[in-house]
Amino acid sequence: MDAPVDWIKSVGSLHFPPKTDHRLQNLMDRNNEGLLGAGEREELEALAELSEELSLVRAKALQILGKKQE
Repeated sequence: MDAPVDWIKSVGSLHFPPKTDHRLQNLMDRNNEGLLGAGEREELEALAELSEELSLVRAKALQILGKKQE
């Protein structure tokens, strides 16, 4: 069974909500400055891991879309 193209497009455009994205950016900046505590490091690792997984899902959706358009 094929997924509807609109659904695949919505998966391909998934991203963090602005507040979460801002938090991730802030944690990355603070990490670069050596200012993170242990809890913040764990939060950064979790958000970075989730961001990476989200990127992989988006990439797969875009790949599927490309194949559907051929």
